[in-house]
Amino acid sequence: MRHALLFSVFVIASCGLAYELVAGALSSYLLGDSVMQFSTVIGTYLFAMGVGSWLSKYITRDLIGRFIQIELMVGLLGGFSAIGLFMVFTWLLGPFKLVLYLAVFGVGVLVGLEIPLVMRILKRELAFKDLVSQVLTFDYLGALAVSVLFPLILAPHIGLVRTGLLFGLLNVAVALWALHLFRDQLPARRGLLLQSWSAFVVLVAGFAGAGQLTTLAESHVYADDIVHAESTPYQRIVVTRWRDDLRLFLNGNLQFSSHDEYRYHEALVHPGLASLPVARRVLVLGGGDGLAVREILKYPQVEEVTLVDLDAGMTELFSSAPTLVALNQDALKSPKVKVINADALSWLEDSRAHFDFIVVDFPDPANFALGKLYTSAFYRLLEKRLAANGLIVIQSTSPLYARQSFWCVVTTLEEAGFRTAPYHALVPSFGEWGFILAARGNTPLPDGASPVNLEKTRFLTAEILPDLFRFPADMARVPAEPNRLNNQVLVRYFEAEWRKVIR
Repeated sequence: MRHALLFSVFVIASCGLAYELVAGALSSYLLGDSVMQFSTVIGTYLFAMGVGSWLSKYITRDLIGRFIQIELMVGLLGGFSAIGLFMVFTWLLGPFKLVLYLAVFGVGVLVGLEIPLVMRILKRELAFKDLVSQVLTFDYLGALAVSVLFPLILAPHIGLVRTGLLFGLLNVAVALWALHLFRDQLPARRGLLLQSWSAFVVLVAGFAGAGQLTTLAESHVYADDIVHAESTPYQRIVVTRWRDDLRLFLNGNLQFSSHDEYRYHEALVHPGLASLPVARRVLVLGGGDGLAVREILKYPQVEEVTLVDLDAGMTELFSSAPTLVALNQDALKSPKVKVINADALSWLEDSRAHFDFIVVDFPDPANFALGKLYTSAFYRLLEKRLAANGLIVIQSTSPLYARQSFWCVVTTLEEAGFRTAPYHALVPSFGEWGFILAARGNTPLPDGASPVNLEKTRFLTAEILPDLFRFPADMARVPAEPNRLNNQVLVRYFEAEWRKVIR
């Protein structure tokens, strides 16, 4: 019995941490700023556990029965927390944060009640020093197991919704196991059995219907029909369609519309590459959709394109789905293209190759994980991979809606030793969007006079290209600090500016 209860401690510790991780990951997906979300979720959860531990002293009768009922409540509340929060976000965006922290607090209180009750149940069989050491050992081991399994297996392969429900079932299994162990010490055993099996059936039904529940929730997030949805170890990928318009969303954020993506990708690639007639080797960081690669392959002198994108799910999707392959003109399968799925920063540190043209097409710096890819340290690393007379182009968010963020990227590049040529283009799905060409000090930068082959572009022409490098007063340069690894000021700029736009 003692060993069974200690194993139960391992399971309930695993479950408690799993619910915490699910809440933190879900709030990061939906709200951004992963550091803020995980920090506040963990803080709320730990405080709630302290409240639960304090409240446990008021449970004085029928400890085993109360423990079983708490397991059932944790299983149901924690198990359904992910899908419940997802639905609140889709239908009732306003109270999402309130519901999030109430759910985290509720689970934390219940988890805080569990361990003191187990220790009181076990005190008849163990000396105090053995009781404390063994219970805490199994508690910490359970937390370790989930902390490893969650990012490697649970979140990417099972998904947040099913992960929550799976651990809810484990809590109910602990309750059923306790019912079996203490079957002779429970006066209300029949009622507890009914409650336990009812909770088990509800959670199994939720697990079986998790896909439909997620689809139902997502159908209210996206205005158009969802034609593809998957969770990878790094993000939630959703592709929607309305008539002939395909749209890609990552973690709920629009990445492109097929109606006007050519404007973005032509502006990203051609001003720089058209000015490098001898460019042979090109590096693309990010851009797993292959649309920037499609534009690069329009230059016959380019012999090799290396695409480095973290998410294999993205590159596989855009290499295999017929409609998406048609959009990127099967660019990722070109014999000139080498696809590498790796973290860009780590790959750059290990690489010894040099490139004539480097395209940096990362998502906007909405969190610190992305913000590190916009720092002076990253740009200095990038400079080591640039050929002597090469150019770099960086997508740099909107100079209209996130003006200080845009000029922060310019300032950061300059601090890293680059000369810069900022420019912008109108992409209807996003509004005015910003880009920056960067070069070493002795390399000439395009000034808008670069030749553009009209056969290669639908949007750019030689006549309009100079206008891209001119900024009206409402997008003109403003003071901004450089973005460094130790401050990540760009993330704060970006969050503050886009919050005003969304409001």
